[in-house]
Amino acid sequence: MDAIYAQGLSRSFGEKKALEGLSLSLPQGSVFGFLGPNGAGKTTTVKLLTGLLTPTRGECAVFGLSPRSDAEKVHALCGVMTESARMYPQLSGLANLIFFGELCGMTRAAATERAGELLKKLDLTDSEKLPAGKYSTGMAQRLSLARALLGRPKVLFLDEPTSGLDPESAQAVNALISEQAGQEGVTVFLCTHQLRYAQDLCDSYGILDHGFLLAKGDLSHLAKLAGCQSYASFRLASGEELAGFERKDGWLRRPLESQEEMPGLLREVVREGRCVYEARIETPTLEDVYFSFIGQSEGGTES
Repeated sequence: MDAIYAQGLSRSFGEKKALEGLSLSLPQGSVFGFLGPNGAGKTTTVKLLTGLLTPTRGECAVFGLSPRSDAEKVHALCGVMTESARMYPQLSGLANLIFFGELCGMTRAAATERAGELLKKLDLTDSEKLPAGKYSTGMAQRLSLARALLGRPKVLFLDEPTSGLDPESAQAVNALISEQAGQEGVTVFLCTHQLRYAQDLCDSYGILDHGFLLAKGDLSHLAKLAGCQSYASFRLASGEELAGFERKDGWLRRPLESQEEMPGLLREVVREGRCVYEARIETPTLEDVYFSFIGQSEGGTES
């Protein structure tokens, strides 16, 4: 059974189509990067999947449950972290987590134990008694993630979870997200503009623009769809050239049909008596792929 399923999911607000014909399926334990510019429809999608909005057309499910007809069960399965998540500013970080844990049906003892565990993992133990209103932006982000994880959700919806974090805090958040997916089997639905971050964390992606899903799949699949090329690149002694290679940023490079070509190319260059300082394969980044699709988008088509 898919952790998240959508078929033809659409939502309009009057004449404006916020989301049109979204179809996807995500297995349990996957980390899915949902990418797109502001206004693409990412937030609308999350609200539809969590039952906060009703679709105009189409259907969706979380572990086979409808967010509309099984709203209470779906909410129990999901943890949601948004950039605008609010805490009670006069309560301490710990008290906030205990309150929200009890609100979700946990006993005070269970909520206290779980809150302490999450505060430790997110390096907030030293500030657990500080009023949440005095937390820095980064601390508030981490507290919001702890709140989303309180009930041990099976699906975690995250909106820019590392926004405002210093590198050390971001690393702690990333480690916890990876742990949730890898060890706990949590399915992560990540909305972010940070493409390098998404490439490190996610195993598949969806690219959304103007309410249309332009493409979905892992990075290798998306690169092929976008026509993004891999290159064999060599750095030789100053001034040397190679037939069939172009020079870019001090490197000589040529397209590769497959990475298996690289050893043969390297042997050929060495046989020619060239002095090879460095050799590498340049593969398309998520940033390359993303901007290729967004640049091609003229209203959107799904792949």
